[in-house]
Amino acid sequence: MAKTIFEKHSSGRKGYTLPANDIDLQLEDCIPNSFLRTEALRFPEVSELDVMRHFLELSHMNHCIEKGFYPLGSCTMKYNPKINETLARDDGFMNIHPLQEEDTVQGALQILFELQQDLAEISGFDRVTLQPVAGAQGEFTGLKIISAYHKYKNNHKTKIIIPDSAHGTNPASVILAGYEVVEIASNDEGIVDISALRAATTDDVAGFMLTNPNTLGLFESQIEEIAEIIHKVDGLIYMDGANFNALMGLVKPGKIGFDIMHYNLHKTFSTPHGGGGPGSGPIGVRQDLIKFLPVPMIAKDGDRYYLDYGNEATSIGKVHTFLGNFLVNLRAYIYIKMLGSEGLRRVSENAVINANYIRKKMEDHYYIKFNRVCMHEFVASSKWQKEKYGIKTLDIAKRILDKGFHAPTIYFPLIVSEAMMIEPTETESKETLDAFIAAMIEIAHECEENPENLHNAPITTPVRRVDDTLAVKQLNVKYEIGK
Repeated sequence: MAKTIFEKHSSGRKGYTLPANDIDLQLEDCIPNSFLRTEALRFPEVSELDVMRHFLELSHMNHCIEKGFYPLGSCTMKYNPKINETLARDDGFMNIHPLQEEDTVQGALQILFELQQDLAEISGFDRVTLQPVAGAQGEFTGLKIISAYHKYKNNHKTKIIIPDSAHGTNPASVILAGYEVVEIASNDEGIVDISALRAATTDDVAGFMLTNPNTLGLFESQIEEIAEIIHKVDGLIYMDGANFNALMGLVKPGKIGFDIMHYNLHKTFSTPHGGGGPGSGPIGVRQDLIKFLPVPMIAKDGDRYYLDYGNEATSIGKVHTFLGNFLVNLRAYIYIKMLGSEGLRRVSENAVINANYIRKKMEDHYYIKFNRVCMHEFVASSKWQKEKYGIKTLDIAKRILDKGFHAPTIYFPLIVSEAMMIEPTETESKETLDAFIAAMIEIAHECEENPENLHNAPITTPVRRVDDTLAVKQLNVKYEIGK
């Protein structure tokens, strides 16, 4: 077990030398006494070399996409090209300020303008805003536009319909936007139950939110029929585009019936979002909804780019200060320009091929409730292992760590018991996929031959299995010296 930095403490050691203080100023002159510490901080005393080795050792314990396979379903943890990082760290991009005069940031505005145009072209929508800085904020923005649309037309609408295969943020966004959630069940094929949708679609329905492909990794193939049902009551159809990694270059949602859609640039367009951020969740809309988009938009007049507040009277207003997460948007811009239309199509094709390859190789060893051609991900289950050997999905996920892989998303979606959502992405090689498949099959055999291994896993990781129940009841993440 690695030692903490405090355990490496040795009195008198220093990793720094500071010049003498030549300012005659006391802390009491700057900070009120009530805020001053009564006891001195106890910092560890270690040499510079020990500090470097300590943090390098910790970094080796972390799992990251550059270190190993990360099949985290619905999160698209694919490799982020290093050219994106190199360009994002260029002083010309990194050190500009959002309050600079427009004439001094023409290059940045051009990038944002072209990114808006490219995303609109890729998705088939008429206009895109880059303001939202997360997929969930994109959802919220889209729902506020739905609300603005109905207020503009004096419609009284109170409900948003969501299938049970939706992303978990969808219902939360609906509530935040002031609507009531109406959930409908999926059918036996894992897609929208049209009869249930018809029954739920009343005159007070403002819209329908659909994740496509859904969280089962299945393509929702009844879009035209869904659009007919929702549009009949003047509702709008919102597409959660978090899984757009499976569609770009293959399907244009704006051309098949969707009215609004958000993109997760930090997933589909290269920037992995592990750790919760930063992100970017632009939305695209059809022509008659443009007037409700957040202001300002990036516009062009001749050769000049500028911030356009033209639709301020009908706009929902700002959803984020300034223009979103610029450097995340920049990475997406680079990714799109490097790949081009054919390259983006290959991304989706390879993501779909990789997911189906793993699915077919695993189908004899794990239960797959909806075992048919999937898109970029699929949902397996430890149902067989639980029924026969008492092994749960949590046990399998922990055992995967011992094999050198990050675990997939588990226990989601909720409509599949003991779920394991597996997404290989397009950036993984066949050799990596084969190694993961072999590990999963090996674990399936272990469930029968040595179940105790599963119950004790992980065994080889820096931190062994913790008592999850006790951790919830007695959570203590504070390190205390000497304890």
